[in-house]
Amino acid sequence: MANTKSALKRVDITAKKNLRNRMISSGVKTAVKNFDKAASSGDENEANKAFIKAVSTLDKAAAKGVIHKNAANRKKARLAGKLNPAT
Repeated sequence: MANTKSALKRVDITAKKNLRNRMISSGVKTAVKNFDKAASSGDENEANKAFIKAVSTLDKAAAKGVIHKNAANRKKARLAGKLNPAT
């Protein structure tokens, strides 16, 4: 266990940040899964809505530093490729 006051404070801060990061990461995974489900169902309108939601979630996660900006862009590009397979 931590011995100093500052070490105790760091334990608390780390726990809060870890919880926040896990919540955001989970939201990203859920949004991507929802897009995959909508894209495979064949409903183009539903897929477009899910795509917009997933891209927004990825952008927010990248802005908060939970995932790297390039990782978010890579994931968005792959989602766009699934949305429009002809391109």
